[in-house]
Order: sequence, then structure tokens, then C-alpha cells
Amino acid sequence: MKQRILVVDDEPGILQSLKGVLQDEGYRVSVAANGQEALGELQKDMADLMLLDIWMPGMDGLAVLEEVKKKFPMMPVIIISGHGNIETAVKATRMGAFDYVEKPLSLDRILVSVQNALEFNRLTEENRLWRQKATRRHSITGNSPIVVALRQEIERAAPTNATVLITGENGTGKELVARMIHHLSRRSHRPMVEVNCAAIPEELIESELFGHEKGSFTGAHERRKGKFDQADGGTLFLDEVADMSLRTQAKILRIIQEQVFERVGGSRPIQVDVRIVAATNKDLQREIEEGRFRQDLYYRLNVIPIHVPPLRKRVEDIPLLVEDFLHEMSVESAMGKKRVDPEVMTRLQQHPWVGNVRELRNFIERLCIMTPENVIRMSDLPGDFKQSALTRAEPDDPYAQGTLREARVCFEREYLTRKLHEFDWNISLTAARIGLERSHLHRKMRALGIRDRDPTPHPAEGVPHAPPR
Repeated sequence: MKQRILVVDDEPGILQSLKGVLQDEGYRVSVAANGQEALGELQKDMADLMLLDIWMPGMDGLAVLEEVKKKFPMMPVIIISGHGNIETAVKATRMGAFDYVEKPLSLDRILVSVQNALEFNRLTEENRLWRQKATRRHSITGNSPIVVALRQEIERAAPTNATVLITGENGTGKELVARMIHHLSRRSHRPMVEVNCAAIPEELIESELFGHEKGSFTGAHERRKGKFDQADGGTLFLDEVADMSLRTQAKILRIIQEQVFERVGGSRPIQVDVRIVAATNKDLQREIEEGRFRQDLYYRLNVIPIHVPPLRKRVEDIPLLVEDFLHEMSVESAMGKKRVDPEVMTRLQQHPWVGNVRELRNFIERLCIMTPENVIRMSDLPGDFKQSALTRAEPDDPYAQGTLREARVCFEREYLTRKLHEFDWNISLTAARIGLERSHLHRKMRALGIRDRDPTPHPAEGVPHAPPR
């Protein structure tokens, strides 16, 4: 769509001249002969830029500029004036004007100023979106007890220089946890350098980590810094650390201990200050028993252990994650933001999500692209997905949970869902029968991810006993 420019001036000749020139350049142009008319035009249709005269009868340009900056702070305004002085120009700039152009107008000067203002505004908006995206990338979505506890662990670990070992299944968000640790640390002003140990061939990983000297091997035409060099003063994230060879593990151990290494083909020791954050989806204790991972390296890495729970342990967070993904996709594409029907959300919470948060995100992206309407309904779900949700195993047994907190959450979700079914989803009656305030029951339902009308029937009998408190 063409960008819209509003020209405000009490001289008809200038209005017509600027309108013609700007239209020839491909802009949509509206005109206003005074301040009140200009504000009325903006209420009807927002402009991308305003050209504003200072001296006009009634409401002058500075008063209009003040109103515009209150209501439309991001819109650039270029002041044009034939009676201006330095004091007026400075005042207009302090009030937020992008530029000040004196009359008689140079059309070339006006066009350059218009192009600069629109480009500056585009870059400002792009930067705002990137910052918004970066902020989301450094935060973990969810209000479940297990995620609240995870955030607290991260916040305690982040300000220190201690080595962190992040464990968890594929797709749970181990990299996100590493980024959050770096973002909250005293090293956040320095880089976080990532190394996927599983993706680098064995013969290249030492060069990748430590760098190499010119001529140290075939193809080494110049000296190259490694990841440890690049991360100096910051954080080095070793993803899939269990996939390193025993030889490389020995070198990593020495660097963690001494913060000194040598480049491949070099003999000069290089001192660095690097914090190590490692992650793996493997059971390192088993890897140690089978001789694939050094026990001494494990103890060095496991100073602060952080475990990222699988999505099936925090299904109450799925609505928040889905909302996050829908917002993210609406920002990144021109499709507009879509909504998920409550019945679909229930199905999403029933799905096992073997690939965890990554699988959920990819599935939501697929639905956004393939659903033509603004609301994603049951009919938009793939057949195999609906079948997997319908044939899901019985609800989790609280006695099978790993911790008392997980067992309690599991029991409360199952207990409340069955009671709501028992009383036909009458919130007031259910709250009275189980001894809760109605508002407290609503809060519990939101926290546990229970929606108002769960279509899946639950038996009235067989409610699991509460775990010991």
C-alpha cells in the first residue's frame, strides 16, 4: 500500500504544489488548510507523515504538533515555515519534529526530507519489533508451578559465574534457558556464543572451539579465532555436550579449570574469561557408566544443574504458549492474528507432544498457514492429530510423578475436572460442594489449564487419593 502524507498549510498554492509533486513520487496525499482540519483528517485516516506549516490562522503549527505527538507519537512531522527563526526551529525540534524546512520551499529538499523521515520511521518500527522479539526470546512462557520454580532457579544461577548444566528432552527449550541465564547475568553486555557439538564433524570441532594458526592443516590459509576467543568476557553455550569425543572433552576440562588454551597448530597459551553453559538431552550418568563421557568433566559442568521439564508435565501452560506463538506469527507475517477455538485448545492439551514445545510451535505455525479463516476450529485439525488426541492414555497418575509438587498439580487437575463433570460444569455448585470460593475455583481452573467446558467425559468414580501433604 502507498504511504500516506498529510500536507497542512493555509496557502492553497503550496498545498496544490506539494500535493502534485508528492503524488508524482508515488505517495497518497491529503491536504488540510488549518490545524483543526488536520487533526480531523488524522482521526479519519492515520498518516505515515505530516508536512506542517507553522503560521496558520486559529490553531498554529506548534499547537498542532503538540497534539499530534500526544495522540500519534510515532508519526514523523516535518515543519515548513516562511516566518521561522532559529528559536522556532529549536522549539519545534524539541517538541518532536523530524525536520525544519524554510520557505520558499526547495522541492528537492522536501523530497529528501520526506524520504529520510519515512526511512527513519521504518527502521525505528523494525527495531522496536526486533527488541520485542528479543525480549520474548529471553523469557519462558508459563505460570505452572514447575515453570515458576524453573524461572526462580535461573534467576538465582544467572548472576554468578558458576558453570551450568541444562538437561531435558529435545524441544523443551534448553537453548532458551541458556539465553535467559546469559541475559540476566553480569556478562549480558558481552556475546553469548553457541556451539552445537553434535553438528560439527569430529575432525573440525577443535578448530571450531579453539581456532587455528595459518598453515596448521590443509585449507588453513589464515589464522582464525575459535569460539572461546569470540566468547571472551561472555558466555559459551555448548549444546549437545555429550556428543563431543573424549579427546575434546579432556581439552574442555582443562579450559574450564585454567581458562587457558592453545589454538590448533599453535604453542602460545591464550588466556580467556568465559562462562560455560552446557546442555544435553542424554543421561550423562549412563554415558559415564558406558565410557562415553568423562566423570571429571561432568562434575565440572554440573556445578548448577537445571532440568527443563517436558511439555506433558506442564499442560496448563499450553494456552499461554499457543497465544505467544499466534502473536509471534501475526507479527512476522501478513496473515493477521488468528484465534483458537476452545474445543481445539482442549485437544491441544490432550495431545502427548513428544517433541515438546518445539513440536507445538511448528504445529501452530502449520495451522496458521493452512487455516483460511481467522478462527482455528476442530475441522482444521489434521485427521491423524484428532485421532491421537482421542486415543490418548488415561490421565496421569499422581503417584507416578517425580516430585510432590508435580503429584499435587496432577491430582488437583484431575480432581477438579471430575468434580466439574459431576456437577455438569456448574461453577457455583461445584465450588460450594468442594469448599472453595467461586473466584478461587476460577483461578484454580486457569492455573491448571482447565477450560470451562471440557468435552472429554470423565468417570465420576475412581478419583485418585490425594498425595500426602
